[in-house]
Amino acid sequence: MPAEALQLLDDGGEFDLLFTDVIMPGGMNGRRLADEAARRRPAIRVLFTSGYTEDGIVHHGRLDPGVVRLSKPYRKIELARHVRAVLDGQPG
Repeated sequence: MPAEALQLLDDGGEFDLLFTDVIMPGGMNGRRLADEAARRRPAIRVLFTSGYTEDGIVHHGRLDPGVVRLSKPYRKIELARHVRAVLDGQPG
């Protein structure tokens, strides 16, 4: 899945937001995917999701700087609010 996402970016598609789970199969986690996406598209915004309390973006109970995470499970309205906030450049 991460490789396919990066291929879409490489193919020149227009994307404003990367919404990714932190934990994924395939050898690349969501943090690495976001880093690679930002390298290719510096203006891309990223919204992470995870059902785990500790993962690759949370350290000692705190999110990495600049990271917005939507915890699972979530409601559609929560997803919509987080997406809007990330696109507007606001913290989640």
